[in-house]
Amino acid sequence: MRHRLAYLAVVPAVLLSACATLLGPRDVDIPLSRLQEALASRFPFQNRYLDLLDISVSNPRLALQPETNRVVTSMDASFAPPFLNQPFKGSLAVSGRLQVDMSRNALVLAEPKVENFAVNGQQVPYANQLAKIGSLVAEQLLQDVPLYTFKPEDFRYGGTRFLPTKITTRSNGLVVTFEPVK
Repeated sequence: MRHRLAYLAVVPAVLLSACATLLGPRDVDIPLSRLQEALASRFPFQNRYLDLLDISVSNPRLALQPETNRVVTSMDASFAPPFLNQPFKGSLAVSGRLQVDMSRNALVLAEPKVENFAVNGQQVPYANQLAKIGSLVAEQLLQDVPLYTFKPEDFRYGGTRFLPTKITTRSNGLVVTFEPVK
């Protein structure tokens, strides 16, 4: 009788573990609108650098680039030296690669790179210096910014642990593929 009870307890456990190994990859779809919301919550951004330059960045617009598997964030920028009455206004575009930060269970923007920096008006003194500062600001502002936080159930299903293995960029959203840990 004892062997029979032990057998009845072991058989379901073996069957469950066999089923877990049969689980295949799972996809989590993240729409562009959710990513845009998460990014917009961090703006406007204002800061003063070296007591020489007031910087304001606002109105972020996120676009996905399926062909390069990157995202591009365009934003309005304003640079105001305290000795001038009128700020320089323009736009800034930064691209980045997406990766999953396992410590935060979040999708983050990694390796931000300034794609475009434009100041309205043709004759802007120190345009090159402003571009360098704009690059620095963009990298500080967007490096490792969480664009999406995964739910705990995205990493565990049916008693099996899943890890993200691939991020696919589409024009209207992202697909993150999770595979069972073996």
